[in-house]
Amino acid sequence: MSKMAILALADGVYFEGIAVGREECAVGEVVFNTAMTGYQEILSDPSYAEQLITFTYPHIGNVGTNVVDNESRSVYAKGFILREMPTRPSNWRAQQSFDQFIHEHRLLGIAEIDTRALVHHLRQQGAQAGCILAGDSPNIETAIAKAREWGEMQGRSLIEAVATQKPYDCTEQIKPGHKYRVVVVDFGVKLGILRALTAKNCELRVVPPNSSVETILSYRPDGVVLSNGPGDPAVCLEAIAMTQELLKHRIPILGICLGHQLLALALGAKTLKMKQGHHGANHPVQDIVDKNVFITSQNHGFAVDEASFTPGMKATHRSLFDNSLQGFKHDSLPLLAFQGHPEANPGPQDIAILFDDFIRLLQTRSETHA
Repeated sequence: MSKMAILALADGVYFEGIAVGREECAVGEVVFNTAMTGYQEILSDPSYAEQLITFTYPHIGNVGTNVVDNESRSVYAKGFILREMPTRPSNWRAQQSFDQFIHEHRLLGIAEIDTRALVHHLRQQGAQAGCILAGDSPNIETAIAKAREWGEMQGRSLIEAVATQKPYDCTEQIKPGHKYRVVVVDFGVKLGILRALTAKNCELRVVPPNSSVETILSYRPDGVVLSNGPGDPAVCLEAIAMTQELLKHRIPILGICLGHQLLALALGAKTLKMKQGHHGANHPVQDIVDKNVFITSQNHGFAVDEASFTPGMKATHRSLFDNSLQGFKHDSLPLLAFQGHPEANPGPQDIAILFDDFIRLLQTRSETHA
C-alpha cells in the first residue's frame, strides 16, 4: 500500500498526496519545469542540486529510463512532484522503469496533487523552500518547519558538491584530422555539453572548479568552456577570481548557464535571483542582432542584470517571456556567453549553433597563432 505524503512550502501552503520512492523526507527549493519530455535528463542535470522539481506534464515514466540519457553520473535533484503516479514504460529504449530509477538514486517524490495550483502559487509568490514528508500520517507542521529551516537558494555555493574532483579526458567521437584542445571547467557539467563539443572534434580536458589558471593553461588549450551548474553564482568567489585571471590571457571562452553568469561577474556586472526562474524546454529567445527566434531549453534561477553591464559588454540574446538577458559578448575579448542550454538535452536543438560560433572563435585564434 502506498504511503501518504505532504508537500509543505515555507510560506505555510501545503498539498497532500501519495509518496513515490523509499525515502521519508526531501527538502529543497521548489521549482517547476514545463518540458513535455526528458524527465530523466532533468532529474540527472546537476544544475537541479538542492531542488524539488514540479513536472507540469502529467505523463512521467511513460518511456522508462536508460543509461544513455543520464546527464550526469549521479542524480542531484532532491525530489520531484507529479500530478499522476508514474506510468508504466512503453519504449524500446527503456532499460529501467521510472520506479526502479528513483529507487536506485534514492529519490523521494509526491504524486496525486494539483500541480496546476502549485505552479500558479509559485508563479505568484516565487520559488521557495519546500519539504516532502512521507509516512503513515506525515505531520504538516513538521514539514513546514523543515522547509523554513532549509532557508533559500540565495547565498548557497553548490558547485563543489556536483563537480568532478579529478581532471579527466573526454575524446569520444574525435575524428582524424584537425581537432581543438578545449578545457572544460566543471561546475556541474551536463554530459550533453561534452558530447556536443566532442562532436565538433574538440579534444576535452575536464577539470575541477577550483583549478588554477596555471593548471588550465598548462594543457595549452585552444579555448575554455565554463559549464553550467547549481546555486548562487555571486558567492562562487574562487571561480569568479579564476575567470577574471583567465580573461587576461585573451583565450576564447564559452560560458553556459552558470558559466555565463560567472563571466558577467568576472567582468564587473551583477546577478540577481529570479522570482521563479526559467525551467523548461519551450523558452523563446531572440537574437538581438538578426531578430531570429530560437526555442530553447532553460534551467536557471539566477540571471545577469543587464543594467549592471560594464564597458565592452554587449547583449546578444533576450528571453521573449520576460525580456531577461540570455546572452552577451564583449567588444574586445574573445568570449561567448549564453544563459540557456545549447546542448538541448532535453531538446530543442535550435540554439546548438552557438557551438559553431565557439568553434569559429577557436579557428580565429588558431589562425592568429599559426
